[in-house]
Amino acid sequence: MTAGQAPDPLLRVSDLIVEYGHGRRAHRALHGVDLDIAAGECVGLVGESGSGKSTLGKAVLGLAPASAGTIAFDGEDITRASRRRRRALAQDIQVVFQDPYGSLNPHLSVGEILAEPLTAGGIAVAEARTRVADMLDRVRLDPSTADRYPSEFSGGQRQRIAIARALVRRPRLIVCDEPVSALDLTTQDVVLDLLLDLQRETGVAYLFVSHDLGVVRRICHRVAVMRRGEIIEIGDGDQITRDPVHPYSQRLRLASPVADPVEQRRRREAWLALREVPDVYSAG
Repeated sequence: MTAGQAPDPLLRVSDLIVEYGHGRRAHRALHGVDLDIAAGECVGLVGESGSGKSTLGKAVLGLAPASAGTIAFDGEDITRASRRRRRALAQDIQVVFQDPYGSLNPHLSVGEILAEPLTAGGIAVAEARTRVADMLDRVRLDPSTADRYPSEFSGGQRQRIAIARALVRRPRLIVCDEPVSALDLTTQDVVLDLLLDLQRETGVAYLFVSHDLGVVRRICHRVAVMRRGEIIEIGDGDQITRDPVHPYSQRLRLASPVADPVEQRRRREAWLALREVPDVYSAG
């Protein structure tokens, strides 16, 4: 990199195609997607169910095989990384899933859940315990939490435990797959604030998948809007969430819930009007 040149992105997705099935039954979930994420950046990926946003997250994690295109992490092509390489990549790429109830092993204590990936990676038990206690403190849970089981916690607390599990290995990128959609609005705010604080403390990058533009507005530097397997609009988080250009993005903004019932009713009426806008759109 020469002086004044921007650093290479931490994650670069180039012309990515993901297809499921074969022949006439093949379904193309992603159509040549391009997306970059810089170190320490939070990029939101927004769209309705079936838009391809979760498929893109799974492809980055190696859970959805690419049919074409490339996924590069820190300059390394990981599109078709072996299982062994994927296990090693888990040190740097982690995930927080949507369901805080189903993502934690109910048969292990919280301490065991957080320590397991550390000891499996060769970290001594004493060091693992220290890092677990520190991580619980960072997600605003008492260290005594380590001795309890997931069933003893609320949904918001479980999601904080899931975030702690993702961060305990000190990754550089976390795929957040609808991490607050199963939580009530108040708990959502708590978890989003926590994710923001943790990013400032650690410098971790997020690929933040959501169906709600109002949620990504709180946390994302840039936002990409997905529809039918394509990114149709991408830009600064404030611009996309406040004044999107594409009619589909505008509909997503109007569909975001707000606390004010008068504003909610106004948005509903505007959404119904925009529903009549044709799908075909040209910026020209």
